[in-house]
Amino acid sequence: MRLSKLLLLFFTILLTSACSSVRVSTDYDTSIDFTKYKTFAFYKKGIDKAPINDLDKKRILRAVEANLVAKGMSKSSSPDLLISLFTKSRERININDNRFNGFWYPWYYTPNPLIVSQHTEGTLFIDLLDAKNKELVWQGVGTGALIMRNSKEREVRIKEFVNEIMLKYPPGNLQ
Repeated sequence: MRLSKLLLLFFTILLTSACSSVRVSTDYDTSIDFTKYKTFAFYKKGIDKAPINDLDKKRILRAVEANLVAKGMSKSSSPDLLISLFTKSRERININDNRFNGFWYPWYYTPNPLIVSQHTEGTLFIDLLDAKNKELVWQGVGTGALIMRNSKEREVRIKEFVNEIMLKYPPGNLQ
């Protein structure tokens, strides 16, 4: 019985750490010289369309601003880049079937061979638009589990999403 509790603890930790990662992908216009972008502002028209609450929008925008300032950019009323964002989420259900009576889960250690878990998976899109022509020049997309039970956890998880995405900007690490 003690071994089954240890195995359950191990797999719970493994599942929790696997859920905390953010998968990131980016796309950008290869004809753009990203070194010309020195200033930025937030594109309210695009941000207002994001289907999340205003508190989370503020958290995302603060994290994006901190990342861009750390890269040497500055916020401006006449920017080179406009920052927009979009989000989406979906419920994920994972079913692990441990009925194979193998090495890790012998039948006598597992009273319930099916383990079902559910979590919300969120996707954050950060779009950078050329301010002159309002055309998309770079997009970063981060996807991961949303494990946020209180405002402190929300702040930490949102920063993690934004930081992982913004690591990919500028493309090719032109800094």
